[in-house]
Amino acid sequence: MDVSFWDDKRAPGVANSLDFEKFNSVIDVIENAMKNFPERKAFTGFGHTLTFREVDQYSAAFAHYLQEYTSLKPGDAIAIQMPNTLQYPIAMYGALRAGLVVVNTNPLYTEREMIHQFNDSGAKALLCTDIFAKSVQNIQTKTDIGTILITSMGDMLPTLKRFTVNTVIKHVKKMVPSYDLPNAVSFRKILKDNLGKSFAPNHLCNPNDTIILQYTGGTTGVSKGAELTNKNLIANMLQASALLDQTDDSGNRLVPLTDCNVVAPLPLYHIYSFTVHLMTFFHLGMHSILIANPRDTSLFIKAIKPWKLSGFIGLNTLFVSLMNHPQFKTLDFSKLVFTLSGGTALHLDTTIRWKELTKTGISEAYGLTETSPAVCMNPLNGLERIGTVGIALQSTAVKCIDDEGNEVAIGERGELCISGPQVMKGYWKQEQATKDTFTDDGQWLKTGDVAIIDEDGFISIVDRIKDMILVSGFNVYPNEIEDVLSTHPDIKDCAAIGIPDEKCGETVKIFIVAKGDNKLSIEEIKAFCKGQLTSYKLPRQVEYRNELPMSPVGKILRRELR
Repeated sequence: MDVSFWDDKRAPGVANSLDFEKFNSVIDVIENAMKNFPERKAFTGFGHTLTFREVDQYSAAFAHYLQEYTSLKPGDAIAIQMPNTLQYPIAMYGALRAGLVVVNTNPLYTEREMIHQFNDSGAKALLCTDIFAKSVQNIQTKTDIGTILITSMGDMLPTLKRFTVNTVIKHVKKMVPSYDLPNAVSFRKILKDNLGKSFAPNHLCNPNDTIILQYTGGTTGVSKGAELTNKNLIANMLQASALLDQTDDSGNRLVPLTDCNVVAPLPLYHIYSFTVHLMTFFHLGMHSILIANPRDTSLFIKAIKPWKLSGFIGLNTLFVSLMNHPQFKTLDFSKLVFTLSGGTALHLDTTIRWKELTKTGISEAYGLTETSPAVCMNPLNGLERIGTVGIALQSTAVKCIDDEGNEVAIGERGELCISGPQVMKGYWKQEQATKDTFTDDGQWLKTGDVAIIDEDGFISIVDRIKDMILVSGFNVYPNEIEDVLSTHPDIKDCAAIGIPDEKCGETVKIFIVAKGDNKLSIEEIKAFCKGQLTSYKLPRQVEYRNELPMSPVGKILRRELR
């Protein structure tokens, strides 16, 4: 199907067409928002809030420093490696305003992974938190990074709070190893010394200029840098903004754009959170509450408790951990009007429990690093179809193909392919990988995901092609098994993989994280699944773990389990 299915019937209030030439560059988007909403809250971190005006001033100061006091030239790459702190949007916007290409870097990377990404991207500068400075010291001579900027977690906070946060992190939690980087410059000092100074604009403002090198998660091989352009990011921002512009049957806006508080627990270095919070919500004048460590559920809940939440961004594992915490139900959900899920499959049990607790449904979406990232999404107006990832965004074409590259019929399984303005330029310095990712005519991005498109245009992701299990010639999809097992009261989390079997080729093995001390036998597990799965899909082996290997955004890494 090469059309988008957003229409007035399914999504009242959504514009019929989008003006993708409204902005030339992401810098135009950023500065337009700063001009339109100067006194609104933009970001909150560690309980301290910055307005759009303050973000404008601080990012301009950083841009001035980069242009005047470093050897960096327009088009050079700067890596940013930090969790969700107030420094992140300031650094991101400042680097872009200075004309640099940003390399979003996972703070959890090992030194080997850092070396690969910095060398592959050609990064000449790095801004990181002091938590990672020791690793930077260890790898500096193995990269071409010449400019190193260091910040501490609490650097954007008022004096007393800054001292407290930084002291606790360094001396109590001992999260900052001793390091020796004599040429490193303090990010806080940069902002203090350059506040109020101007910078030279109009760099990398062509729509087709690459401004973000966004590295794939590496779950299917070596991490590659997706070249995302101004055009890609602006298109996806406008597509996402249109979805938030929906109205109900009475013409009332579903999502208030003033006094709109949205939780930002997913890492800003990931394209999902980047496009949602640093692009779409900033463009609309909305307020993002940054969560530096979403795995500390108690602190997470404490951070959002003072706010009347309008929106919640997350994924399945995050929703489950929150709902399992006794304090979660004490939050004020009276203003909550939307919850978005993406990045990994959303389980039915999670959806049901979330709606019971918050009185708001979860709108599941789907995307890829290579598509900036959103491809499709469920409506927010109560017409979401549970079990699907929604409908293709405006100006986005989708189809499913078989192994020979032929489009399959509606309702049949096939590899999902995407065409639209949000599709990346290609992989950085990876001509063959880029070619392999597109169809032979170069018009369609092959996702590597098995999907079904129904007659109404709703898309169901069946699984990753490489995660598919082949049992006696039958295709078995891990998500289906995991969805069933996740409803068992004694199972906290689970993952299914295929393992070699002499008789069947492969059989199903499951890894389980138990909720308590009760560990189910394989026979008990099969008995539980028997009424919901055909015999060849039943697990044959079980292994218990304290935790499952996951990517930073909560995707279970089945490759590591295999």
